[in-house]
Amino acid sequence: MTLSGLLSQVLEVVLALSAAPLLTGWINMCRAWLQSRRAPSIWQPYRTLHKLFNKESVVAVHASPIFRGAPYVVWACMTLAAAIVPTLSTDLPLSPAADAIALVGLFALARAALSLAAVDVGTAFGTLGARREMLVGFLAEPALLMVLFSASLITHSTLLTRIVSTLSHEQLAIYPSLAFAGIAFTMVSLAENARLPVDNPATHLELTMIHEALILEYSGRHLALMEWAASLKLFTYSCIGLALFVPWGIAEAGNPGALLFAIPALFIKLLVGGAVLAAIEAVNAKMRIFRVPEFLATAFLLAVIGMLVHFLLGA
Repeated sequence: MTLSGLLSQVLEVVLALSAAPLLTGWINMCRAWLQSRRAPSIWQPYRTLHKLFNKESVVAVHASPIFRGAPYVVWACMTLAAAIVPTLSTDLPLSPAADAIALVGLFALARAALSLAAVDVGTAFGTLGARREMLVGFLAEPALLMVLFSASLITHSTLLTRIVSTLSHEQLAIYPSLAFAGIAFTMVSLAENARLPVDNPATHLELTMIHEALILEYSGRHLALMEWAASLKLFTYSCIGLALFVPWGIAEAGNPGALLFAIPALFIKLLVGGAVLAAIEAVNAKMRIFRVPEFLATAFLLAVIGMLVHFLLGA
């Protein structure tokens, strides 16, 4: 482990923890502007976290340690996932210990902990949200794996740092396989992060929401960790998309000076990506829950088509 690698790893984790709520605030601002509404402050997610961390947590009498420990497990999984995705540099000491398959496993572990905690209390809405969350995960995780495999077929590796290093040195060209994988990844990202048209992050209607139904029983610091973890998941998915489809600007191993240019490049790409996500949400309405399997099955088929295109065309 080199000093520059340790610096890149620490800087990446600190940036993810600090900038994830900022990305959420930026998306909320852009969506409000596009809907001709008065936009909330971009710092509102930080204020919400500060308020929740200073409130007392109210826990149900019959809640087990699963309910109390789930927020810490979910937050830790999202932090570790953000640590192994190359956002600033490919010189990451944690990268060899976890490849793309392990990354999907971290998302699955967080989903399992969150769903178990929702069922643990025994409320109707918590159980409803857990069932819907497991349905989405059951369909979204294979599609995400196919997207990652499409990129690994081009680079002959499932290590995210290797994928980024290889794709960033390729000529600027459109790979047909990555084009299909990019559409599939966008659809999976919308579903996994409870965004429109799969879920509405601003809804308070219990019969239609998915993510909010899972955390209805949380309050105080537990709810703050859940909200922070949700922002970290959105940040991590955004960085995965940037690493796979816009890898330019990420510093290479052995070049710590490039980190000075990688940080502003990352923020510019996140600003553009957040605005695009807000535009997608502004022009879409929430679909019915029974249409979600069709939506995610389409994403899976597009990812598989991308792999087939690679085998047929070699690109």
